[in-house]
Amino acid sequence: MDPARFQAPEAGWIIKVPTGYVAFVPASLPPKLVYEPALVLALSRADASLGELSAAGRQLPNPHLLIAPYMRREAVSSSRIEGTRTTLPELLMEEIGAAGLEERRADVHEVRNCVLALELGLRRLRDLPLSLRLVREIHARLMKGVRGDRATPGEFRRSQNWVGAPNSTPTTADYVPPPPTEMMEALYSWERFLHERDVIPDLIACGLMQEQFEAIHPFLDGNGRVGRLLITLFLVERGRLSQPLLYLSEFIESRRDEYYRCLQAVRTHGDWAGWLRYFLDGVTWTSQKALRQAKELADLRERLRRRLTSKPKALRVVDELFVNPYITVARAERLLKVSNPTARQIVRLLEAEGMLHEVSGRAWGRLYVSRPILKAIQATGD
Repeated sequence: MDPARFQAPEAGWIIKVPTGYVAFVPASLPPKLVYEPALVLALSRADASLGELSAAGRQLPNPHLLIAPYMRREAVSSSRIEGTRTTLPELLMEEIGAAGLEERRADVHEVRNCVLALELGLRRLRDLPLSLRLVREIHARLMKGVRGDRATPGEFRRSQNWVGAPNSTPTTADYVPPPPTEMMEALYSWERFLHERDVIPDLIACGLMQEQFEAIHPFLDGNGRVGRLLITLFLVERGRLSQPLLYLSEFIESRRDEYYRCLQAVRTHGDWAGWLRYFLDGVTWTSQKALRQAKELADLRERLRRRLTSKPKALRVVDELFVNPYITVARAERLLKVSNPTARQIVRLLEAEGMLHEVSGRAWGRLYVSRPILKAIQATGD
């Protein structure tokens, strides 16, 4: 890390570690911000889009059925940013215990942990504020039983880490966050900032919170995934999201180089405005896309249900297909608490209606998918 590149003492300072390398210690939040017209416009657009999304979340007829797909897409995108290559269908099939994923099970398990970590965070917000304690709990769940579990799950690091190319060292890395002692002081300051209210706009505070977490980099592994989960948790806790429907990882993945460049520019040049414009553009893009997709999923659910109004058990299965569009007869049997022949009859009915398609090619233990629902869940685009 080249100390000469860090030219903004108001953003933080460089220290030299006894072993010879240098590290960056971020200054406490909030910084002095200049609300230039471009930033004000980005904030206005993001605030309006987020408000629309939150209002739509209050009107969802059955929020759980439509929120579940968002969580899983976020987990896939967030993990992909970190190099884990798992598709949404692979994650969904793993959840119902479908066979044939043995070679990819480690990757799929990592992505599944992202979903579980987010679900844990949302539950804990009912009785625990967003805090260092909650961050540790989320990290412990994220790293449980995966390849990074050697990286002290749920514990802040006690050794130096760094960000750079493979095989880089603290001397050659692009970025070296604060050493453990300075890191803890930075974390305490970050937590105090989390608890400040009515000082700066919530979306600005959220963007600052996430950037600072990345700068501190408090875990040996999993920092990026935890930091992106914190965005949703922050907005839910502040009451800006009625339902957990906003996830920025897809936007970040599509503009990954700009993401890292904006984060680094805060540290080197104090360019909070550039980072915040990027972050707010992501909130706007993601909110508008989530609004469209929520409407499409709700409309699709109603269309499918209208075709089965006299068949309550089949309706129940259709609803569960919005949580996970893959199903087996055994899963239908468990969901409905019915006999195997009854479950088989319902699956056949949905297959005859074109709502399910067999995809395993097996004579036993067949796997079915609702292609219309999977297509709607996977939908991407501007």
